[in-house]
Amino acid sequence: MDDELRDRVEREAEKHALLNAVKHESDADVGAIMGPLMGDNPAFRPHGDEIPGVAGGVVSQVNDLSYEAKRERLEELAPEELAEIEAEDDGNDHDLPDLPNADDYDEIRMRCAPNPNGPWHVGHARMPAVIGTYRDRYDGWFCVRFDDTDPETKRPDLEAYDDILEDLTYLGFEPDAVYRASDRLETYYDHARELIELGGAYTCSCSGDEFSELKNAGEPCPHRDKDTETVLEEFEAMVDGEYSSGEMVLRVKTDIEHKNPALRDWVSFRMIDTPHPREEASEYRCWPMLDFQSGVDDHLIGMTHIIRGIDLQDSAKRQQFVYDYFGWEYPEVVHWGHVQVDAYDVKMSTSTIGELIADGELDGWDDPRAPTLQSLRRRGIQGEAIVEAMVGLGTSTSDVDLAMSTVYAKNRDLIDDESDRRFFVREGTELPLGGSPPAEATPALHPDHEDRGVREIPVGDAVFLESEDLPGREERVWLKGLGCFQYTRDVLQYTGEDIDVVREGDVDVVHWAPAEESVPVRMRTMDGDVTGHAEPGVGDLEADELVQFERIGFVRIDGENGDEVLTYFAHP
Repeated sequence: MDDELRDRVEREAEKHALLNAVKHESDADVGAIMGPLMGDNPAFRPHGDEIPGVAGGVVSQVNDLSYEAKRERLEELAPEELAEIEAEDDGNDHDLPDLPNADDYDEIRMRCAPNPNGPWHVGHARMPAVIGTYRDRYDGWFCVRFDDTDPETKRPDLEAYDDILEDLTYLGFEPDAVYRASDRLETYYDHARELIELGGAYTCSCSGDEFSELKNAGEPCPHRDKDTETVLEEFEAMVDGEYSSGEMVLRVKTDIEHKNPALRDWVSFRMIDTPHPREEASEYRCWPMLDFQSGVDDHLIGMTHIIRGIDLQDSAKRQQFVYDYFGWEYPEVVHWGHVQVDAYDVKMSTSTIGELIADGELDGWDDPRAPTLQSLRRRGIQGEAIVEAMVGLGTSTSDVDLAMSTVYAKNRDLIDDESDRRFFVREGTELPLGGSPPAEATPALHPDHEDRGVREIPVGDAVFLESEDLPGREERVWLKGLGCFQYTRDVLQYTGEDIDVVREGDVDVVHWAPAEESVPVRMRTMDGDVTGHAEPGVGDLEADELVQFERIGFVRIDGENGDEVLTYFAHP
C-alpha cells in the first residue's frame, strides 16, 4: 500500500469510525466499519488484508475524542450523513429496519426456503442470519422449508438436507420447524383441484413455443375455456402419471392481456419423468412449480413476512392471483438486492462448486478455496462473525458487497482473546546457533494473559527462520522469547543483549522454530497449501483448537495428517 492510498484509507476510515461512534454514542468498532468502508471504496479491496490494520489505528484515535469532539469532526467531514443520523429515532439501535406492519401480528412468522441441491455457499448465509435475527428480536417463529419440487433441473442432493441444517446450526440458529415440500404433494394436489373448481386453472397441451407465441400476442390458449369436469379429469391423469414430460401442464388462469407477459396464465404443475431422489417421493410424476408450491405453503404454514430477492418480484404477483382465487391475504414482503462476496476466485454458485469438486479441482465442499460455509467452519471462522457481517448489510433493495475482511475483523474480535500464540515458520531456512544461548525459550502463551503462563521451547543447536526474516551479514535479530543474535560467519551468534536493543528500534523481532524438535505442519489456505515447521507444542494441540501463528494469522488445528499436523488458515 503506497502513501497516497494509505492517506485515502485513513480519511475514509475516520469518516466511517465517526459515523459509527456518533450513531451509537459509543466508541467506534473496527469490525462494524469494515463493511461500509469496503463497500463504499471498491478500490480498497485488493488491499483487504492491510485495511483493518490501518483502520484500527484510526479508530483508536477517534475513540480518544469526546462525544462532542467526534460530532464536531463528523460535521466537518460528512454533514449530510450526520443530519441523517440525528433524524433517526434515537431509540432504534438495530442494524435491521423494523419489519413492515409488525405490530399488526400476534406472532412474526418467517421461513428460510432453500433448494437442497448442495450445501450452502457464503451468500446463502444472509437469509438465515437476517430472519434468525428478526425471530429473536420479535420473539417470533421461523421454519426451514426445503423447496425440493424440481427433481430434474435443480435435482436435490440427499446429503444436502442435513448439510444445510448443520450450516444453520453453525450460524447459531435452530428452526422451530422443518418441512420438505416433496412430502406435501397431496396438499398441493388438493389445492389445485379446488382452484380448478373455482375456475382458476386449466390443463394445457400446447408446446412451449406455441403457448409463448400466443402469450406474447395476448391471445388466449385454445384450452383455456375447457369445462371444469374435463380439466379435473386431465389433472387427475397428470397426477396418475399418464402423461410424459412436456405433454401436459396445469396453468393458473390470470389476465391474458396483462401488461407483463410473464404473468399471463403461468404454469403451476408440469410432468417430470425423472424420479425424485427421495424414496418417499420417487413415485410422483406431477410436480408443482415453485410459485404455486411456495405460495400455498406460505399461507398454510402461516407466514406473516417473506424476504426475497428483488429479482423475484414477479413471484409475488403470480402468487397473488392464486391468493385472490382462494380469498387469502398475502404476507408482507421485503425485497432485497443480491449480495456479492469478494476474496474468492470460485463463482458463488452451488452447481459450479459441485462441478469443480466432481472434476477434482476442489477437494470438497470444505476446501479453503471454496466459498462455502463448510469451508469457513473448517477454517475456524465463527458462525457469529458471519451473522454479524450479514446483518450489517441491512435489507436494501440495492445490490450490496460483503468484504470478507469484515467477517475476519468480527471473527478476530471473537477469537483473539482465547487463541494462544505459537511459532510457525513457512518454508524455513536452517541456521546454526552459536555463543551459548539459553537452552530453552519461554515466550508467553498470550501477550494479554500472563496467568496462562509460557510455552517451553527447547532451542537446540539450530533454528528455522523465514526467508524474509534472514538478517544480513553482521546484522542483529531478536528471536522472540529467546534473545538477541548477530549473523556472523553463517552462524547466528548469541549476543546476550537485553530488550533495549529492540526498544531503541535497531533490531527486528522475528519468530522461529527449533530445527531439531520442531513439528512439520501443513497449513491449508485459500491460495494453496503451505508447509513448514512449528514449535513442538503444536503437536500436542487438539483438533478444533484455534491458535494464532505469530506474525502470520489465526488457524484452526485440524489434526494429524501422517507425519504432519494439518491446520487451516482463518485470516491474519
